Amino acid sequence: MKSVLFTVPVLLLVFSVAGWSSTGHVFLTGHDPDYHASAGGNTAGAQHIIQDGINFADGGTFVRALLVTDLRNPGGDQSDSRLGMNAAGYTGLYDIADYGSGTLGVLDLHTVDFSLYSVVVIASDYGGWLRQDELDILNARRTDLGNYLFGGGGLVAFAEGGDRATGGDPSIYPGTSHDRYGYLPAIVSSAALNQSESGVTVTSFGGTLGLTSADVNGNASHNIFTNTAGLNVVDNDAAGDILSLAGDYTPSLSQTPEPSTISLLAIGLIAGIGRLRKKNKLEV
Repeated sequence: MKSVLFTVPVLLLVFSVAGWSSTGHVFLTGHDPDYHASAGGNTAGAQHIIQDGINFADGGTFVRALLVTDLRNPGGDQSDSRLGMNAAGYTGLYDIADYGSGTLGVLDLHTVDFSLYSVVVIASDYGGWLRQDELDILNARRTDLGNYLFGGGGLVAFAEGGDRATGGDPSIYPGTSHDRYGYLPAIVSSAALNQSESGVTVTSFGGTLGLTSADVNGNASHNIFTNTAGLNVVDNDAAGDILSLAGDYTPSLSQTPEPSTISLLAIGLIAGIGRLRKKNKLEV
């Protein structure tokens, strides 16, 4: 009986440390509101997309955001995502992480601690300045982001279409070229599609986030989603394709966080307890 009473709290620790005790929220969109919040035909609507996306992702408990973006201007029809964040009302309320440029005041995405932030916001790669450099690091840190989400963190990701003004030529206007949204714990499929926002409709779920049809029309979007990965559809384009997804990220058969060093430590604790039980000949 002693061993049973001693083991149960440790099992609870395993699930808690591994990040299975909380619910994270994600908001993914083919819109690039980080561009249009400060430039475009519908700045107010783009600002609302940023605000409502962040509010959903962080559960309304915003403290500080981490903006993942490159700071090298790719040229062409692009805009610094910081301008969009500022226009949406987040001036001074976010830190920046990039590929490790060493720029003063900019964090290294390789090592930044996601848990310090209410929400991680990933810039668009058409409209914004995200490059494959940052996307590769995010994808490599998929486990870290998964544990962050399953531990209650929030994530907002804007358009990842890769097709900038020159047709996506990375030697002219570098963007992303592969493995888009690959940092998510569940597999989300997308396809590049540049189109004007006309005839876009908000679903009933999207309405619960505070979005209206006036928010999602009047600018441009750059990718669609070809599956939902268990998330909710927020809005559809005129052809019925999915433009935005949002939902809770809880552990399930299809959305399972990869093992972390912390969870492995917890397993080690159980093994240690087993050896202690054997040494002291405790009854099971």
